[in-house]
Amino acid sequence: MIEIIPSISIIGGKVVRLAQGNYKNQTEYSKSPIDIAKKFEDAGIKKIHMIDLDGTKEGKVVNYDALGLICGHTDLEVDFGGGVNTDGDITKVFEYGAKMVTVGSLAIKNKSLFSSWIISYGRQKITLSADARDGKIRIRGWQTKTETDLMEHIGYYYNRSILYIKCSDVAKDGLLSGPAFSIYKDIIAKFPGIKLLASGGISNIDDIKKLEEIGVYGAIIGRAYYENKISLEEITKFLLK
Repeated sequence: MIEIIPSISIIGGKVVRLAQGNYKNQTEYSKSPIDIAKKFEDAGIKKIHMIDLDGTKEGKVVNYDALGLICGHTDLEVDFGGGVNTDGDITKVFEYGAKMVTVGSLAIKNKSLFSSWIISYGRQKITLSADARDGKIRIRGWQTKTETDLMEHIGYYYNRSILYIKCSDVAKDGLLSGPAFSIYKDIIAKFPGIKLLASGGISNIDDIKKLEEIGVYGAIIGRAYYENKISLEEITKFLLK
């Protein structure tokens, strides 16, 4: 069964959502990340994806306090991403309670260091964030373009035993226009055994059902939940089916 993973994106300690990664186009949903996290836990959710958008933009982790609060006051497994670029960053993120770490920019800028983390921390704890627009990887909160091909990028780390891949089509993120089904099909076909986390564009439970049908491991949901397109009741029923 596909895993439904709600996301909590944080700027200035508040839960927000960006459209297509645009920091000028943000919507604030809550001033209390811990309250949102507890709602997810009470509904039976086991895991969340937490994004430090300040950290993503600045290139260093900023919202340690929010991470520590959620990990210290819930039993949720937190997959944390945003600004993790050094050995010190990843060590501290795990010390604050994260169970997994998602990394995007570093995997482009310092391949040897990121590859070493897959070995030293284990492939169960590291997620490669491979977010792209028009087939080319975007980094630093999607603000920076690269000429790195999405499939080549995934292939590089697939050959170095990466297990978890989070992939977003930047053009779809935050727009509720439907996921990038064709891209996900291609990734699953080309890289057997990968645990693919689909992110961006999910607008309803039917989207999640379709992702499950094509073999996606996990669906990361954000705006669809915060704007009542997918309810916690629907998620609970789906998980219990």
